[in-house]
Amino acid sequence: MTLSGKAAIVTGASSGIGEATAFALAKAGANVALAARRTERLEELKVKIERETNAKAIVIRTDVTDKAAVEGLAAKTKEAFGSIDILVNNAGVMLLSYIKNDLIDEWTRMVDVNIKGVLHGIHAVLPTMLEQNTGHIINISSVAGHEVTRTSTVYSATKYAVRALSMGLEKEFSTTGLRVTNISPGAVESELREHITDEEVRANLGNKKRTLLEAEDIANAIVYAVLQPEYVNVNEVIVRPKLNY
Repeated sequence: MTLSGKAAIVTGASSGIGEATAFALAKAGANVALAARRTERLEELKVKIERETNAKAIVIRTDVTDKAAVEGLAAKTKEAFGSIDILVNNAGVMLLSYIKNDLIDEWTRMVDVNIKGVLHGIHAVLPTMLEQNTGHIINISSVAGHEVTRTSTVYSATKYAVRALSMGLEKEFSTTGLRVTNISPGAVESELREHITDEEVRANLGNKKRTLLEAEDIANAIVYAVLQPEYVNVNEVIVRPKLNY
């Protein structure tokens, strides 16, 4: 089975999991709408996709916290490719901190991107997917949406919310042609940790040696889910790095 002729939207496609996923979907045959704020990165990825795969790609600058921008992303994708078959709600921020340090602006930022951004994506693609009676929504949660650490309190709250959204969507649309998958990655080599500003957290991260997943490991899990037969709905995938004790 391939994704030839399918159209996918990937948010946060300028780096990390989003970039790897967009390329993996294109390799599997899907045309891809690349969405993020850093369009120069997206243009480079578009060139790579069209040089190394048989798929097409379009670049759409998108801030997922802006509902109108995400609506525009969906409209442009449908105009370019004729359908919206896959949405990968990947854009997210991981601003770990201790609550006592009161970084409330960062808490709000995580709510805006990690929860509202996902809701904006769902809102934007649902009318088309319901009209088509087919579509696959992939929400990127985290192992932090399954367990909470001392520094992940707000981040975990947002990722628990993504899991709840995924579970509710799956139940609501289980008798339709729509499928929903929640992907929960463990620690992945990415830019996310570089955005942490809490100095206590940064110091502790620097002292820890850990095995990290590659972005391609998560992309492979996503491709696995979307390539299943239409009667198979992979509800949740947790991908963790193997621990070396």
